[in-house]
Amino acid sequence: MPDLSIFKSPAPYHIITYGTLLGSQFFQSFIGGVVAFKVLTRPQFSQLQQKLFPIYFGMQTALPAVLALTYPGSASPLGTASSLSGVLADSNRWSVLVPLATMFVGGLINMVYVGPATTKIMRERKVQETRDGKKSYDPAPHSKEMQQLNRAFGKMHGISSLVNMGAFIATIWYGFSLAERIQ
Repeated sequence: MPDLSIFKSPAPYHIITYGTLLGSQFFQSFIGGVVAFKVLTRPQFSQLQQKLFPIYFGMQTALPAVLALTYPGSASPLGTASSLSGVLADSNRWSVLVPLATMFVGGLINMVYVGPATTKIMRERKVQETRDGKKSYDPAPHSKEMQQLNRAFGKMHGISSLVNMGAFIATIWYGFSLAERIQ
């Protein structure tokens, strides 16, 4: 009969959570977003991203917390503890705590500040498009108001992308820490 005690261990839940986080980050950043931008009209792409990003940023925030809670400590009674105690252990500061905190903070920043600010600018651009009788992405010239909104959107989009990339790099970094434990 198979040993079912593994279901009581945090380890499989930790690995599954890590895989879900890394996979969703990779897919959204390098596949789904790129393909959607290429095949959808701007308005369709915008609507899709407005629906996906809150879910994506929520996952980017929640899953690192789940990783911290399911951190599998050492099998040795003298080794590192499991869960938050293990994450906060001095020996895990750079290999566990910093990457998990970076992932969490990156998702949180995008979820609570950058994402909503970007959406607000997109709505303002839509209003300005009505005033100008011209889309924000149409060729120049644009009104001064639209130029300001386009710059503000570009800035927020760039910040979001940088924060997302930082979180993705932290996820890869943590993956190497996990792999080191398997050897």
